[in-house]
Amino acid sequence: MTGRTGGSGRRRHGAFSPLLVFFSEWRSGPARRMESLLAQLARKERHRLRVTRVDVEERPELAKRFKVRRVPTLVLVKGRRTVARLEGRANAAEIEELVEPHLDGSQTDERGGS
Repeated sequence: MTGRTGGSGRRRHGAFSPLLVFFSEWRSGPARRMESLLAQLARKERHRLRVTRVDVEERPELAKRFKVRRVPTLVLVKGRRTVARLEGRANAAEIEELVEPHLDGSQTDERGGS
C-alpha cells in the first residue's frame, strides 16, 4: 500500500498520501469487526490513502506516542502530523467522514484547503 518517490521527486503510488493508523488488539471484538471496513476502504482509496494496523500489545511505544487510550482508535497522519482521530467503534460512513477531507482531490483540497 505504501509507495515510493523516484529520483525525480515526483509522486508515485501514494508516497505522500495520508496514513490511516488503526490501533487495535486481537481480543477487541469491535476492532476485529472494523478490520473488514478498513480493508474495503484501503482498496477503494488505494491511490489516495495508506492504511496500516498496529497491535497495541505488540507496539506499546507507538500507542503511547499517539496517545491511544482505548481500542479501536484510528489516527490519520498527513505530512508527519496527526490531522484527525476517532476513538471507539466506527461504521464505514464515520470512517470515510474522518478521512475524506484529507485526501488528495477531495472537495476541501479542490477549494484550496488541506
